[in-house]
Amino acid sequence: MELGLHIADFSWTGGAPTLGPTLAQHVRSAEQAGITRITVMDHFWQIQGVGPVEHEMYEAYTALGFIAAHTEKALLHTLVTGVIYREPALLAKAITTLDALSGGRAGLGIGAAWNGEESEGLGFPFPPVKERFDRLEEAIRICLQMWSDSEEPFEGTHYQLGRTLDSPGPLRRPYLMIGGGGEKRTLRLVAQYADACNIAAGPEAGHKLDVLRAHCDAVGRDYGQIEKTAMLTLDPQDDADDLVRRAEEMREIGYTVAYVFARDIAEPARIIDVLAAAGHRLG
Repeated sequence: MELGLHIADFSWTGGAPTLGPTLAQHVRSAEQAGITRITVMDHFWQIQGVGPVEHEMYEAYTALGFIAAHTEKALLHTLVTGVIYREPALLAKAITTLDALSGGRAGLGIGAAWNGEESEGLGFPFPPVKERFDRLEEAIRICLQMWSDSEEPFEGTHYQLGRTLDSPGPLRRPYLMIGGGGEKRTLRLVAQYADACNIAAGPEAGHKLDVLRAHCDAVGRDYGQIEKTAMLTLDPQDDADDLVRRAEEMREIGYTVAYVFARDIAEPARIIDVLAAAGHRLG
């Protein structure tokens, strides 16, 4: 079981005036502790369950570019981008840029989006769920086409591109994660296109992974090629023992990666201390 660092809460001691140096030190410390994956949320407001909407939240790809400049090895991506937040070609270009400038370390985490409140608040369209899923599949296809050698047009229901030119291209085809546990569409898209899923580690997690396996069988995909990932919360009272216990429970279900995010911990150094200790014990 591999542990990654998921940065979901920026409400650290010192606040916005010191965020830049604090974030830079945080991600450098993560790499020094052996963390090989660093992700951020792609939300405009803080989400329920992590903190009040008024708490600090930074635009994801600007933040990833900053993190790339202060790291050397870690895989960098969102967990996860809502498909409605950006035009797919611009999203593909952002990932390409991050990949090239980081030395081939960029990935794309993407999903159908769920947060209607922030979309309404900031004026983003939030179409019905079927349309969001239709757009998700088209966006994935556009990104993969732009990351290939093809410059052919793309004709979809929602997106039409006259020439899918992406120059310079990524250093290698970026890692692709699809987030969500929808059994009919999301997990089918994972089987068809993705390197990884991100499924909540709840009571139905084992069943969801069985559904994913069935979709892999249906499309002729090796289930073992797909990373099974989930998020794992680190609360103020938790220590490395707590993290190890929950990670081992996730491993028994079939997960291979846990992205650890801290909630209500104002000192980033403590997050790294716990994460490093737990990672060492998990191997």
